[in-house]
Amino acid sequence: MKFFKPFYIQPRFFYAGIGIVVLFALSYFIPLLFNIAQLFILVLILLFFLDFLIVFIGKNKLEATRILPDKFSNGDKNQVKLHISNNYPISVFLEIIDEIPEQFQVRDFKIKERVSPRESKSIQYNLKPTERGEYHFGNLNVYVSSVISLVAKRYMSNHGAMVPTYPSFKQLKKFELLNINQNSLDFGLKKVRRLGHSMEFEQIKEYVLGDDLRTINWKATAKKNQLMVNQFQDEKSQPVYSIIDKGRIMKMPFSGLSLLDYAINAALVISNVVLKKHDKAGILSFSKQIDNVVVAERRNSQMQLILESLYNVKTDFFESDFSRLYGSIKRHITNRSLILMYTNFETLDGLNRQLPYLKAISKSHLLVVIFFNNTELNSLITEKAETVQQVYDKVIAEKFAFEKRLIVNELKKYGIYSILTTPENLTIDTINKYLEIKARGLL
Repeated sequence: MKFFKPFYIQPRFFYAGIGIVVLFALSYFIPLLFNIAQLFILVLILLFFLDFLIVFIGKNKLEATRILPDKFSNGDKNQVKLHISNNYPISVFLEIIDEIPEQFQVRDFKIKERVSPRESKSIQYNLKPTERGEYHFGNLNVYVSSVISLVAKRYMSNHGAMVPTYPSFKQLKKFELLNINQNSLDFGLKKVRRLGHSMEFEQIKEYVLGDDLRTINWKATAKKNQLMVNQFQDEKSQPVYSIIDKGRIMKMPFSGLSLLDYAINAALVISNVVLKKHDKAGILSFSKQIDNVVVAERRNSQMQLILESLYNVKTDFFESDFSRLYGSIKRHITNRSLILMYTNFETLDGLNRQLPYLKAISKSHLLVVIFFNNTELNSLITEKAETVQQVYDKVIAEKFAFEKRLIVNELKKYGIYSILTTPENLTIDTINKYLEIKARGLL
């Protein structure tokens, strides 16, 4: 717990005292300096008491308020506002020490400002959380000093506050533009016209060259005396599940966030895009147990349910049980669904241990396995090796990178789609894959 005195003496006072001591020491050789040193002591004492009277006379001469958002967005910059009102008749100098949450591990947080007489000022600073959960603020401490700056008075306000940190909801706005038609050139997708391959009937129309002969409606053909075909439209409200592995392999950190947090942020954004595309969004997490289940639905409260469910997802440091996941999917996800599985495989042996369960899941659902490139290894591969040790390190890094590509090929061999991406590109790559699946009518 931090401790702050109600006032403190400024360093300027001690510097002046040290200067006076030096003058007394020099007066042993130059007697004239003795009288000057005595005069300086008198001036210093008078200025100290004058400064004390200026700063301490009167109550509520300064008002300070901290304004916090309702919630923080994990992995993003979140703005904290401080509102300062100076009721002194003079300009004052402020030293603001805000007791920010311990998760940030900042021990020297300090803001210095000058405020004019009777002026109100807003001060802003940003905090970037890297963990989800509750963030507790302490007191807001403001030390006020005058232009003399020999003593400072403390004003304390905002006796503690808690802000919950949720998955990155700011990305929802950032990627709102991704709710676009499939002709967008930004994502390299082309709209694919599909006739007769979905289950939702649209209309009966005259046959034209190129129409699928399997869709001929013989009753309508007999009635019209010309070939008529059934036309189908894309089936809407298809279930899309984001399945998040929260085992120990997802604790690996990149740029301040763990792979689990990257996966959670991407799952939140893709769920929003899925709902905008008139499909059903659902989530679940797994490790030793199946948790945080939100059944795929399309309703107004779905995003809030998903956000609340993802709020407290944490790794349990166990090895993930894919057999339990398969059993849960088989029992509870009965309709054919698109399953976006966020996990990570570092070696081909690691994949082979779980491959039977992935193959079983892909028999009933369209499975997309999303795993991560090790960006640190990539940077090691691109660096020029100058020593024998660097050559060994580079060869090992290339071996791991090659295994990642082998994993992609192994999954492809069994008809399982995959995304090998960097943590930074996870969200955009996942959205592109979903839009591609929608465009090609694979679900």
